[in-house]
Amino acid sequence: MKFIQNIGLILVVAGLVIFTAVPFLGTWQLESAQVEAATKDMHREVMVDLLAPMYGQSYGSPFAFIGDLNGYMEAHNDSLKAEEKWDQVIWDDYAFPLTKTASQGPVPAYPLLFLALSVGLTVLGGLLYILPLHRNETAGIKNDGIYFSSMKARGWLGMVTGTYLILFYVILYWYPEYLSNSVILVDPISQALSGGPASQWFLYGLVYTLAILVMGIRMFRKYRGNNYQTIRTVSVMFFQLAFAFLIPEILVLFNMPWHDFKNIWPLDYTFFYEYRIDGMVNSGALGMFMLVWGILLIVIGVPVITYFYGKRWYCSWVCGCGGLAETLGDPYRQLSDKSLKSWQIERYLVHGVLALAVIVTGVTLLNYFMKFGLLGQATDQLHSLYGFAIGSAFAGVIGTGFYPFMGNRVWCRFGCPLAAYLGLVQRFKSRFRITTNGGQCISCGNCSTYCEMGIDVRWYAQRGQNIVRSSCVGCGVCSAVCPRGVLKLENGEESGRINDLPIIIGNDSINLNT
Repeated sequence: MKFIQNIGLILVVAGLVIFTAVPFLGTWQLESAQVEAATKDMHREVMVDLLAPMYGQSYGSPFAFIGDLNGYMEAHNDSLKAEEKWDQVIWDDYAFPLTKTASQGPVPAYPLLFLALSVGLTVLGGLLYILPLHRNETAGIKNDGIYFSSMKARGWLGMVTGTYLILFYVILYWYPEYLSNSVILVDPISQALSGGPASQWFLYGLVYTLAILVMGIRMFRKYRGNNYQTIRTVSVMFFQLAFAFLIPEILVLFNMPWHDFKNIWPLDYTFFYEYRIDGMVNSGALGMFMLVWGILLIVIGVPVITYFYGKRWYCSWVCGCGGLAETLGDPYRQLSDKSLKSWQIERYLVHGVLALAVIVTGVTLLNYFMKFGLLGQATDQLHSLYGFAIGSAFAGVIGTGFYPFMGNRVWCRFGCPLAAYLGLVQRFKSRFRITTNGGQCISCGNCSTYCEMGIDVRWYAQRGQNIVRSSCVGCGVCSAVCPRGVLKLENGEESGRINDLPIIIGNDSINLNT
């Protein structure tokens, strides 16, 4: 079995190397017909003339092609800005579509082959490594050697992995033109699902979904024998594959707005933006259902379901961000900071983001009903600023790229506005709690070590005090790793949920704080 796992590791490395090399394969050559097809009517004539010096030239790297393209665009726009001809400035970014359409060589000729050699080999290698894990071992969670692992304990492999993820996210969000060849790989899949060419977001969605599915299988192997963890993993795999990936693409195929039915404001911060509202309103009965469904989830669904089950129903069972954290990020859960200082920062930061989301959404809606008389041209700038700071930098680059540095729930702990909303309901009006049996606690610290949300669970367990924290996502791993059965996830009556007079066990036998 070790041989098979080694083969799997080799395939994973080979697949990642090919995936990393794909953006640089081939040549790039632009023609006027491609510019006409890729630009809007209002810009077509200007763009065809503007990029004429590039026609017929063959570029050996995307850097040279994109450099010339951006150079001509910036020179044109700068001259218009100097003359204050703001209405003639080309604000649209055509770098990605033009780089994609200009690509020539083996990748556009054989996209499925390169998809199989890159993403396919990575998935196959991952499965070959995962499936033999813990074979012929007794059921139970295995965390052997975590703090001696270069990958899982901030060693050099973890640093390389984190850096790779950060670079990928930076390029994906702000320089997608350099991934044009990578997007071409998934064009056939996008055509089959939605009837249109792929964007960088389709590539990301496919890779994201595959990561959850493959690493979900790892969860089955690691947590086998634990029904709660198995069912929870099946749930996040299903919601990501069906609701976040397949259904939105099929909606586009039927000329309906792209919509993730499980994504809830304020995590889905664009829900109340003009183009989203107009798109849903103008799409008939299904579009109106999307709008009403989204509002009902915000106003009724979140507080009611959270009252009965805590925030775990969403953060650990449904959410795509949580799904990636629980599967791909599981090897790094022990890296979360459990210090009091970290908790203080967490509370101020995550609730600050929630307040910011509420303010931005309120201003957006007010501006919408005032027919843009409040903000005018600044509307898009406000949205772009929020999207850059929260949706891209925090949720993407830091939220996922920092797994090997700060644990797997960085975004959920410090930045997710929906987690803050759910947490407020869970803390003050919910039946959910984690009960503890202090008399059985041996202070091994497993619960605190593997709490991905940075909660010092042992502190509560030693006192026999129920854990009622707004940050707790109810993943149940603290209960699963406890060797004495001290911790239990419960949905009981509200009375007695917060026990401020816990039993203290120490050198003076058993005392009750009164």
